[in-house]
Amino acid sequence: MTKFTDIGVEKHGHVGLIEIQRPPLNFFDISLINQIADALEEFDKDIEIRASVLAAQGKAFCAGANFSDPARQAQEAAEAKGDPADSLGSINSLYLHAVRIFRAKKPVVAAVQGAAIGGGLGLAVSADFRVTCPEARFSANFTKLGFHPGFGLTTTLPELVGKNNAELIFYTSRRVTGEEATKMGLANLCVPQDQVRAEAMKLAAEIAECSPLGLLSTRATMRAGLADRVLAATNHELAEQSRLRATEDFKEGVKATAERRVANFKGR
Repeated sequence: MTKFTDIGVEKHGHVGLIEIQRPPLNFFDISLINQIADALEEFDKDIEIRASVLAAQGKAFCAGANFSDPARQAQEAAEAKGDPADSLGSINSLYLHAVRIFRAKKPVVAAVQGAAIGGGLGLAVSADFRVTCPEARFSANFTKLGFHPGFGLTTTLPELVGKNNAELIFYTSRRVTGEEATKMGLANLCVPQDQVRAEAMKLAAEIAECSPLGLLSTRATMRAGLADRVLAATNHELAEQSRLRATEDFKEGVKATAERRVANFKGR
């Protein structure tokens, strides 16, 4: 099995476990998404694994991209650059690896024990099911950053919670609690925080009791075309993000978020 730097990979009977290991907030970049995609592809090749769990160390599941990294900001200042999205690496390449996650063949359960923000929400939604807790927060905070949603969320979120609920989440950038997420279908199960991973493993084990060939066949039918829809969505999202990342409002949104204040957007 491949040696990974930012995730832990284990096998528990017929269940594979991927643990994001960038605590406390588990910010993502192209390297992390690539590693998760690689691990899922390895699980697909392992005949013993029938389902998997995506979990995370620390207090957050994945707090999205780290637009407020002081080291990155210092480097940008030294190089006279000002694009807060540079820390992601190539967004185009990142989304190509994100689509690889959606092409995985076996069921995935996400154990969302804390915040799933921005692209972190996109990662959580890439799973078939989500086990969460009251303390968790789900947020597509893109508009509060002066940005456009990404990671395929413009396709995946409406399919999961309905168009109007997705619009509400996108337009307000509000944080949805674990209990609210469960009520609207964003999460499948809400349990005490210290039981999230165990319940996710339990659900994956229940899935893994079923016929592996039946699972592969049924999941392929249920998710038919999803990866292609996500690819089309990320192509559009990338175009909008590329346009908006050059605006004054995006820089102000990132700055205001880092300073924990309401942004003073100018519409330019």
